[in-house]
Amino acid sequence: MDRVIFHCDLNSFYASVELLSHPELRHLPVAVCGDPASRHGIILAKNEPAKVFQVKTAETIWQAKRKCPDLVLLPAHHGLYRDFSHKVNSLYMEYTDLVEPFGIDESWLDVTGTLHLFGGNAKALADQLRDEIRSRFGLTISVGVSFNKVFAKLGSDYQKPDATTVITRENFQEMVWPLPVSDLLYVGRAAQRVFQKFGIQSIGDLAAFDREQLFTLLGKNGVQLHDFASGEDGSPVAPAGQYTPPKSVGNGYTFPQNLQGRDEIRAGIGQLADQVAGRLRKHGMKCQGVSLSIRDPGFRDIGRQTRLDPPTDLARELSRAAMELAEHCWNMDNPVRALTVTAIYLLPADEAGAQLDLLSVDRDEKRRRLERLEGTLDAIRAKYGPGAIAPASSSRAPEQERHAPPPGGTPL
Repeated sequence: MDRVIFHCDLNSFYASVELLSHPELRHLPVAVCGDPASRHGIILAKNEPAKVFQVKTAETIWQAKRKCPDLVLLPAHHGLYRDFSHKVNSLYMEYTDLVEPFGIDESWLDVTGTLHLFGGNAKALADQLRDEIRSRFGLTISVGVSFNKVFAKLGSDYQKPDATTVITRENFQEMVWPLPVSDLLYVGRAAQRVFQKFGIQSIGDLAAFDREQLFTLLGKNGVQLHDFASGEDGSPVAPAGQYTPPKSVGNGYTFPQNLQGRDEIRAGIGQLADQVAGRLRKHGMKCQGVSLSIRDPGFRDIGRQTRLDPPTDLARELSRAAMELAEHCWNMDNPVRALTVTAIYLLPADEAGAQLDLLSVDRDEKRRRLERLEGTLDAIRAKYGPGAIAPASSSRAPEQERHAPPPGGTPL
């Protein structure tokens, strides 16, 4: 028997929450944005009238205002969004204990085992959920209903706002396969570039492409994407509250003033790497790779990544690798507006042991000492606060202090 999976997506979530306090603005184009004074002046969310003007998430305020001069801008209240997200997920748990959040405004629900308690009709239950979200919270959701998580996600994106879309084994080729391949979950930019070279434009093109050749081109990820396109996603919906290890750990920061020169860029990378390493250790993970993204004052981005051997959770090793990426892809005389350091290819720390030989014994002992040192730093920060202590290797000249990211980082 097929599973019954819902994907519930809160429509224009940040903007919808803000408009609960400003109902008089509902008919106007409205966007929620970051703080221009701290150079986080980008669009975080927009309502339906703003979408008519092609206002886009993550574009700058001036770009949005050029499209829509009468755009109403509201400040973000992230604590309020987290509170609403928690309340909505608590409502979902009244229908099933298999509730897996996917970001702050999306969740999968597996109602296979409970559907009979609510009448046995999946679409009717999805419509009931939409009505209840609206009546309890004044918000709307779009719901995708399908036999797997990937197609349920496609369903919630298929019609917006406030709609239910059912994708079945009988209709998925007709509904899903004509969609752009970029709509498929986990198809990133690198995969899109490969697909473009081989004429893969739609999800149907991907499903029809040779599976073995995809493995040659993209490894396991290529095979997984082929399975997704073919309707063969068997991944479970995690039980509510179950810890799910992260697939990556990253921190990004838009600096109050542009970084200038190699020393300031190295200091910025070092601070972010230190925060990422601490979060890796908190999750009990090590990474086998690191990626670096650099944004210039004109909002042009460049990104690079590299593999690491052995796997690490050490700040200095992440920082060194990220700085090497910067040296190879960036002119150090050019100003930097924002940086993001991300640990990728994660695995549990207890599975990350390196193969030793006689020549590596001393090196391994040094790494163990460094791990103990950074673990001690974690303990001090836990007791006295995130800013209590930092490695000497990340110290900055006084004039660079103005660029320091806050503990935990700040969204770009």
